[in-house]
Order: sequence, then structure tokens, then C-alpha cells
Amino acid sequence: MKQTEKSPRYCFGIFMNVVLILLLSAGNALAAMSADEKKDVELELAKFFRAARGVIAKNQALINDAGKGDKGLSADAVLAAAKAAYKEAAGSEFTLAAKGAFKEEAQTALVNSVKEVMDHAQPLINESGKGFKGFIPAVFGKQVADAFNKAINGKAHIKLTAPKDYVRNRANRPDEWENNVIENQFKKAGYEKDKPFIEAAAHNGKPALRLLIPEYYAQACLACHGEPKGEKDITGGAKEGGKLGDLGGAISIAIYD
Repeated sequence: MKQTEKSPRYCFGIFMNVVLILLLSAGNALAAMSADEKKDVELELAKFFRAARGVIAKNQALINDAGKGDKGLSADAVLAAAKAAYKEAAGSEFTLAAKGAFKEEAQTALVNSVKEVMDHAQPLINESGKGFKGFIPAVFGKQVADAFNKAINGKAHIKLTAPKDYVRNRANRPDEWENNVIENQFKKAGYEKDKPFIEAAAHNGKPALRLLIPEYYAQACLACHGEPKGEKDITGGAKEGGKLGDLGGAISIAIYD
């Protein structure tokens, strides 16, 4: 029996149908997630994001060591340290969810974003003869967030933000919802430390479950954000006059409906 040949247009049509089915399936899976499931993903992302930034914060002296070339801060080394910090904070291993779940997609996107940023930063941080590199936790966090937001294809969004008076990069300025939570929740007397604020609210004009988790100044933060207030720090910015444990910023995450 003679086999009928399929035209290129026919084959392309089949291909596009398959792509459309896959996209619809992914969208339906996200829409089917409960608020508790989205909350679980957001908390997971926030904990790992915070852990990775902590690694960069703790290694500022090493990164800015002009007399040392290879700092030993490869992408794999930073990810390993971030996973160790995650385990210490969360009390459990950082483990990818089941393949095909949105949680696994988001975890993988965040891990890959850290790797991408660290791979790109190697020539900078390993440059000998140069002291301050400018590769501070805020810069690292912004770059990782940007890479994640691109990789996740409009399903979620991560951002570093802070009280308006503390924001140095205008791209990190809090939006109306974030500012309201910072001013009327996090700064409220008696607000539980480290407690995330979670609420269904629009983000970029789309319905979403939003999470904002407060960040407090650790010892490593005070070199740039501590006292005396107004003094120039190593980046050239004015110190905020913050004290150990003060509210200094927040991690903002949205997962769209």
C-alpha cells in the first residue's frame, strides 16, 4: 500500500496543536492550584532566595579581596552553600517537587537563575588587583529575580523591595500593595518577626496570590546600611543608620491565577 505523504503545512499544524495543548495544560494546572498550594510554593521560593543572598552577604570580604584571584565561589559552590543555609533555616533539605508540578518548575527556575548569575559573575568576582567589585547582595538579588521572572514565563514574579526611604535602586521601589503592607503591617508594634503577609491581590494588573516576607538587618548588612546615618558606604551610597534586627527590606512574590 502506498504511504500518503503529509504536506509541510499539515505537519506544522500538528506541531502547533501539540504546543497549544501543552500551554493550555500548564495554564490549567496553575489555575487549579489552591491558595495553600501557591502559598507553599511562595514560601519555598522565598526561603531559597533568602539563603542564596545570604551566601553572597557573608562572602563580601572574600569577593572584594584584591589579593586573591579565584574566590572559590563558583555557581555550584554558591548553590551548595545556599542549600546548606536553607536546611539550617527550614529544618529540612531543599528537594525538588515532582516533575511536572508547578512547584518543581518554579524551584528549577530559581536554582537555574542563581547558576546563571554566578556563572556570569565569575570574571568580575575573581578579578585580582581589584577591591570592591559592586557584587553586593542587592545586586545579586536583583539579577537573580530578573532571570527568574524571565524564565518562569509570566506565571510568577519575584522582587526585592524595602521601605521607601531605604530603596536605592528605583526598580525596587515598593508598589502600592507592598508599601501598604510594609507601613501598616511590618512596622506595626507587635507584628510577629519573620511572619509573611499573604493576600489575594492584583499584581501588574493580573489577579494573584501575593506574599511579602520581611527582611531584617543582619550583621553583614550593617557595613552598608548601619551607622552613622548619612555616612558614605563602600558603594558610595548613604548609610541608613540601621541597627541589627531592624526592618530593612522585604521579598515580594506573586503567583498569578
